[in-house]
Formats: sequence, structure tokens, C-alpha cells
Amino acid sequence: MNRSREVEYCNLELRFDRRQLQNFIRELISEGYSLYWNESEQHFLISVRTGRRLLKLRFQRSRNRYRMVGDYVVRDEKLAMWMERLINDSRGHAVVKRFRDRQVLIENIMFGEIIRLVEVSGMEHRIIFQKRPQITVEDMVQAFKSKRAEHRAGVLRLEIDYELAVLHEALQEGRTEDVEASKKRLEGMRTEMLLLEL
Repeated sequence: MNRSREVEYCNLELRFDRRQLQNFIRELISEGYSLYWNESEQHFLISVRTGRRLLKLRFQRSRNRYRMVGDYVVRDEKLAMWMERLINDSRGHAVVKRFRDRQVLIENIMFGEIIRLVEVSGMEHRIIFQKRPQITVEDMVQAFKSKRAEHRAGVLRLEIDYELAVLHEALQEGRTEDVEASKKRLEGMRTEMLLLEL
């Protein structure tokens, strides 16, 4: 973990069962954090005191499952490490922004893994790491089973017919600008149709 003065966790999507949540509370207490929690039918709220600040962690509840939601700013280094552990252990999703001096390091995390790491300095940004998507055999099978291309081809045929009618009308009325614009649109549609038929 990079040392940061402030860490912001956005778009969190972490899922737990009751035992994991209880272990998290127990571990925070053993680390010396002052905290209290409140539970209702729909929500579970943990308030953690860090110095003079109070950080409220919100969980949505359904049966014995809990989903951590919301955006959080953490200025306590040890608590930030606990948040990292939660994201990894629950194989969760998050966008983590680490603020250091005049830089921001942005990590996109999916299933507990960093898939993209970007460094922002002023107006410039630099992609440090980006995980290439892995296409599985199952993805390929789903793509071949998909009817989206066939549906789009049918719609595209109707669009081409309409555009041909527009072109015909523009030719008869001698509107050269409209004729050229229509030809360009038809060329784009032709290219798309060729790609769909591959």
C-alpha cells in the first residue's frame, strides 16, 4: 500500500456475512479503536472514532448478508489498511483515490484486484498499470449464442432503406450537400453491416 495522507474510497461494493462483520468489529476493537454500532431491519451502521473524527461505515442488510455501500474519506493510516483488507478479503469492487502532496493515485479494483492504476499530477494523468481483459471460452460461447448482432442487422437494414429514400429525394431535388451527407451516412452503415455479417 502506498503511504498517503488521505485515502478516498468510492463506489464501494463489498459483501459480507454476519460472522465476517463481527470479526471486523472485534479486530477494530482489539486495535484500540473506539466504536459503536447500530442495527435495523435494513441497515447496519458502524461508527469508528479516529482522533477527533467519526467515520460512519454503512452496510445494507438483507437476511444475514451485508453490503457495504457509500463513499468514505479515511485520514487514519491504520484504518486505511483495514479498508484495504476488507476490499481484498471480500473480493470487492472500489475506486480508491490516494492523495499525496500534489498527486492523486487512482486504483480501480474489481474482485479484490487492481485492474487499473492512474497517476494524476495537475492537468496530466499517466496510466501506470492496466490489466488486459481475459476472454474465456464461456465468453466466446455466449457471444456466439447472442442474438444482438442479428437484431442490430435487422434494424440496420431498415435504417439503410430509410437513408436510401432520403438520398433519392435529395437527388431529385438537386440538394448536393444533403446528397453528400446521405452518402457518408450510408457508407458508415455499409461498413457496420459488413462487420455484423462477418
